[in-house]
Amino acid sequence: MPVNEAARFASTPGTEELAHLEMVSAIVYQLTKDLPISEIKASGFDTYFVDHTTGVWPNAASGTPFDALCFASKGDAITDLTEDMAAEQKARTTYDNILRLVDDPDVRDPIKFLRAREIVHFQRFGEALENVKSQLDSRNFYAFNPEFDRR
Repeated sequence: MPVNEAARFASTPGTEELAHLEMVSAIVYQLTKDLPISEIKASGFDTYFVDHTTGVWPNAASGTPFDALCFASKGDAITDLTEDMAAEQKARTTYDNILRLVDDPDVRDPIKFLRAREIVHFQRFGEALENVKSQLDSRNFYAFNPEFDRR
């Protein structure tokens, strides 16, 4: 796969990542849709409830809302594929932490599935990165942007 095709591959799993968000959002919705006000207050979910009721609004566990700043692209295949691999590992760690906290099989099973997909994505991005590096001069593939500088 040429360098520019490998860089485009980096965006291919994006559709599946949106499906991951949809699955996690469905789990959150199912867990919160019938919460009584007393449980909402007792759990600390009340500040979220004020803004979103029990609708799904993507936030980090810290409460930081999702935004496009989460996406990283530098236009350099090596940089972007390395970033993609790091993102997959961060997602896997998040799923690991959820699995440490949750014992409900209706939550655990889809989270285990999503965790497994992150591992596969990490492996595919790693393969794409090795492919890109194999096409470049190994003495300097970190010295210039193979997507822009033609040396």
